[in-house]
Amino acid sequence: MEKDLKSEIRKDDVEMVFDSPYVRVADLKYAPGRHYYDATRRRPEELVAVMSDEEFRALLPDGVSCIVILDRPGEEPRLLLSREFRYPAGRFMLSVPAGLMDDRDKGEADPILSTAVREIREETGLEVGEGDCLTVLSPVLFSTPGLTDETNALVCAVLHPASLESLSQEGAEGSEQFDGFALLTKDTAEKILWQGRDEQGNFYSMFTWAALLYFVMGLWKELH
Repeated sequence: MEKDLKSEIRKDDVEMVFDSPYVRVADLKYAPGRHYYDATRRRPEELVAVMSDEEFRALLPDGVSCIVILDRPGEEPRLLLSREFRYPAGRFMLSVPAGLMDDRDKGEADPILSTAVREIREETGLEVGEGDCLTVLSPVLFSTPGLTDETNALVCAVLHPASLESLSQEGAEGSEQFDGFALLTKDTAEKILWQGRDEQGNFYSMFTWAALLYFVMGLWKELH
């Protein structure tokens, strides 16, 4: 019989050993004398580890990451990435438009797509309009479930802007810092994908890798 590991982590066995407005560390006592630590943004009652199967399957992600593709008439399609300062890495890295899901988004009919539209607007200046395609590729992806219960949905946005005059990073909020865009052709994206580094020689995140791969493979074309 398969061992029911889920029953080993109960709400009473969870202790918050660090608590701040921005991040928490939970001690998941999954067995007598056994401890596993979870870095999380969630409050104790919202931890994924203690959710029932029904709660888990209805889980909303902490944030949304967007694969934004510009498909303009008469031009080669481009993957739109940003150079965003990532504090734990201490440098600007090639990144997808992304952000946390707000409480206001959770009240919308589709919280994931609502978050995606807002983040694309804030981080690129582009509006998702009529005729554009917005698709949830995955509702919940764990960044690294061996360290954190933080999750992101992955959304593909195929946009058809008449011009790129509105392209801007002035909507950045809080600690967000940007240093321009990278509009990649398929050939450039494939080169970066194979190198494992951007054109400046820097590494990038798993979500950027996913965006590069999705774009290079042409999977986005099946959304039309």
